[in-house]
Amino acid sequence: MKHILLIDAHPDDARFSSALLAAYKKGAEEAGFKLSTLTIRDLHFELNLKYGYAKRVELEPDLLVAIDTLKACDHMVWFHPVWWGGLPALVKGFIDRTFLPSIMFDYNPEKLGGMGWDGYLEGKTGRIVATMDTPSILYRLLYSAPSVNQLRKTTLEFCGVKPVKVTQFAPVKDSKPETRERWVEKVYQLGLQGG
Repeated sequence: MKHILLIDAHPDDARFSSALLAAYKKGAEEAGFKLSTLTIRDLHFELNLKYGYAKRVELEPDLLVAIDTLKACDHMVWFHPVWWGGLPALVKGFIDRTFLPSIMFDYNPEKLGGMGWDGYLEGKTGRIVATMDTPSILYRLLYSAPSVNQLRKTTLEFCGVKPVKVTQFAPVKDSKPETRERWVEKVYQLGLQGG
């Protein structure tokens, strides 16, 4: 049975992302998928990767559990807002502290002329469900979708998660109730499909 991990990556639980996550969860439960939830805002950890990769900082218990949870799933779905074109600091800090060499990837000098790597999340798939106020087309054309590139390409795919599909809802600000209902229904359908 496919194991889906829902990652609640919004710093505030009273936002539209929560409704989207609940809709996906409902669909996935109805379809019979095995589900886990990881709520980043509830974890206790230091956001700052103080020394980069030069010196390993001890991982807090919540991060150790989160790493095991990420490794145990077959499919991960990230629910997050886009703020200032990118990921909220909470999400970036979580990634900095958990997506580490020897944990999620390792450099491999035998690949790409000495500049390669091995991703330890190979065999997993992913989806990003992002909300923002910038219209999606402008986000892509004017800004080259930086949060998508950061999370999908330079984090998840780098560590072996493929494919990673993206669903964006925008603009959320001033969106009409019927528009939000359509968005919730779309995510519910994704949950039914486990995609």
